[in-house]
Amino acid sequence: MSSGFFGLQTTVAKSVRISGIGVHSGKPATITLQPAEADHGIVFERYAGGRRISSFQAVSDNVGPTALCTVLGEHPGEWIATIEHVMAALYAFGVDNLVVAVEGGEMPIMDGSSRVFVEALDEAGIITLPEKRSYLKVTKTVRVENGAGWAEFTPYDGTRFEVEIDFDTPVIGRQKWTGDMSAETFRTELSGARTFGFMRDVEPMWARGFALGSSLENSVVISDDNRVINPEGLRYEQEFVRHKTLDAVGDLAMMGMRFAGCFRSYRGGHALNAAAVRKLFETPGACVIVSPRGALPFRLRQGDVVAAGPVS
Repeated sequence: MSSGFFGLQTTVAKSVRISGIGVHSGKPATITLQPAEADHGIVFERYAGGRRISSFQAVSDNVGPTALCTVLGEHPGEWIATIEHVMAALYAFGVDNLVVAVEGGEMPIMDGSSRVFVEALDEAGIITLPEKRSYLKVTKTVRVENGAGWAEFTPYDGTRFEVEIDFDTPVIGRQKWTGDMSAETFRTELSGARTFGFMRDVEPMWARGFALGSSLENSVVISDDNRVINPEGLRYEQEFVRHKTLDAVGDLAMMGMRFAGCFRSYRGGHALNAAAVRKLFETPGACVIVSPRGALPFRLRQGDVVAAGPVS
C-alpha cells in the first residue's frame, strides 16, 4: 500500500488568496485557503459583505447539482459551485484539513485547470498535524451505468484512475488516461489540462445562465468545423481526457477521505462520478474505513463509523 495512506494528517502552513472570475456566473470570485486543525476535513464557507452565508463539508452528502460542475448545496443563494478543480489539487497533494473561504458563489476558474491551485499549495506549504489519517478501502467491485457511459470502483493496492472518453468529433475522438495517482503525477500530467467545450453549445448555455465567464483564456474551444480555436493550441497530447481525469480526481475527493482502489469510467462526467460514489457507499461490504483502530465497517454517511471490532 502507498505510504500516502498512512502517517499524519495535513493542512496548509499559511493562508493564501486566489482571485479571478466564475466560469458560469462571469462574476468576480475570490477564495482564501486557510489552515485547519486535525479531523476538521475540507470545509467551504461562502461569504457576502463579510457575513458568512453558508458552510459545507466537502463530502458527497452535500453535493447538489452536477450538470456542468460539482456544487455544494441545493439552493443558489447558498451553494458553492465549480469546486472540482480545487478539490483535485487538494486530494492529489494530500491536504486533509482546510477552510476554503469563498467570496461569491463559485470558485475562480483561472485558466480552466488546477495549475493555479497547485501553485497556491506550493506557496502556502503543507504541514503535518498530530493525528493519524484514516482512509477508505474498496473491497469489492461496484458499477453504475448511464446509457453508453459507465463508472466503477474495483479493489486495488493504491489509488488508480482509468478514464476513457469517446466524442463523435475527430479533434477528440476516443482517448484514455491511466495511472496511479500521486502529487507528482498530478502536477506533471494532469494539473494543467483545461476544461473544454464546443462553440455550438455556447449560446444555449448562455441562455440557461451557464458559461457566462467562459473564454479562450480559461477553456479549450472546439469550432463547428472541428478545430481547436485557441491560438496556443493544446498543452498536452490528449488534453481532453486528462481534464476529464482531473475532474474525476476532484469529484472522488468528495468521499471525504483518501481511497485505496481503482476508479474506471467510460464516457463519464460529474453526474456519473457522483453516482459511482453513492453506489460505493450504499452497497453493503463494498468498502471499509481503515483507521488507527483497524478496518471498520462503512456506513452511508462518511463520518458514521460504528464502534464494532475490526473486520477482515
